[in-house]
Parts: sequence; C-alpha cells; structure tokens
Amino acid sequence: MNRKELDPTASPRHSFGALLRSSREALGWTQGELGVLMGYSDSYISAVETGRKSTSRDFARAADKALGTGQTLELMWVGMRKKGFLEGFPEHAAQEARAAKIRIFEPNVIPGLFQTKAYASAIEAAAVQRGSSTPDQAEERVKFLVTRQRLHKRAEPPVIHVVIDESVLHRLVGGAETMRAQLDFLAEMTARPYVIFQVAPFGLAEHAPFWSVVTLLTFADRSVVGYTESADHGYVVREDRTVKAWEKAYDRLQVEALPGAASLDLIRKA
Repeated sequence: MNRKELDPTASPRHSFGALLRSSREALGWTQGELGVLMGYSDSYISAVETGRKSTSRDFARAADKALGTGQTLELMWVGMRKKGFLEGFPEHAAQEARAAKIRIFEPNVIPGLFQTKAYASAIEAAAVQRGSSTPDQAEERVKFLVTRQRLHKRAEPPVIHVVIDESVLHRLVGGAETMRAQLDFLAEMTARPYVIFQVAPFGLAEHAPFWSVVTLLTFADRSVVGYTESADHGYVVREDRTVKAWEKAYDRLQVEALPGAASLDLIRKA
C-alpha cells in the first residue's frame, strides 16, 4: 500500500488532514473503519487526510465524536476558515484542545484561556481602531476565544500552568472596571485545582528566560509541542532541540517566579 507522507506545514488543509490521520492511527483504525463510524467513504477520508479535499464543519464534528478528540478538529476547521487569525494559531488552538498539560508564559496580556469577554473585546476593539483588523474579524476572534475556553468545563480539564509578567497586572486594558472584573475572574480561576498560577516579578528583570509569549503543550503520549508568536505570525514548534530548551527554561522560570500565594496577593493588590 502506498502511503503518502503528510506535511502539516504545507497549508491549513494539510495540517487538518495530518491531525485527522494521526488521531485515527492512534486508535489503530483504518480509513474504512473510521468512515463507517462517521458515515463517509474511505476514499473521502483519504482525500481529507492528504489535503486533496476540503471538508465541512459537520465532518469535523463527526470526526471529533468518533475519535474522542473533544473539539480539536472542529476548532481547527473554524480557525482555518476565518480570516484575521495569525497563521499557525488555528493549528495551535486545535492542539491545545487535546493537550493533557498546558504551560504558558505571557509577558503582555492575560492569557486567552483566562480572559473575560470584556477584556478580550477591548483588545480586539483596539486592533480595529488601529486598522489591523475589521469589526467582523474582531467578533470572530472573540467568539473563537470563548470556544477555546470550553476546556475549563470538561470533566477532566488539562493541567494549566501559567506564568505572567508582573506588568500584565498593571496594564489597564479596557479601563478600570473591565480590568477590575478581569483580575477578579483571574483570582477565581487560580483557585481551581487544575490551575497553577505564578507571577514573574519586576525584580526578575533580565533574568527572565523568555521575552515573548511561549506555550508548551504536553499530550497523553508525553510528546510536547511548543508555540510562540511574532507580530504577524504564529509558530507551532515541533523541533525536539528547541522544545527541550524551552522546557528547561520554563522549569527555571517556575522556580524564579513568585509562589502561588504571593502571586494571588499581587492580583488582589492590583
């Protein structure tokens, strides 16, 4: 049997197909067996996996249901059809949806998984005002954020370890009332048993190991994928040497950031 090698970086469609194939093969199923469960032919499954055919939201939902992948494929499908997302981000969001552990460092804003709708809307409104986004794109991004946050409602949500720079607590996004509500929400979220939250204090200064957003996603098979962003691009990082270096740096960051109780105290003071 000829097996076409997949390049998930070739296009969003190829990335979707690669994730579909890897999820299917992890269960030991053939394309025909998955097709029977979903109500599609094996040739259709093959065409989607190899990126030869685009597909529908109904297909993505049916695949998630059959494969037990939560909303992973649906999130990827939504992301790759909406304009205004950084290239690479929809794939990251889909990977995030199936992660068993999420480690985040954020130097600029409250991480998306912990943003209130008002806080997120203020960020998007500013992008529209600058001309870097349209009102429709801003609305889509806020809706997409709400969809991502559904992982908090799972019976068994992933472990989420967050470290933010102290400046994030003092950056008045959306005005005083919006920021106060955001910090109240953040304080509530830190009390959840699956959330570990720390603040990297100003005193860490040049010793902070990261200067841009970094996310590390650990999956059930213990594999790890990284993600970071530039001003106009998102990057899913699979290269083992880079990911291991980020993990080592994150371990150091955990040690040097404030403990949970002191971090919560800073939130309350802010």
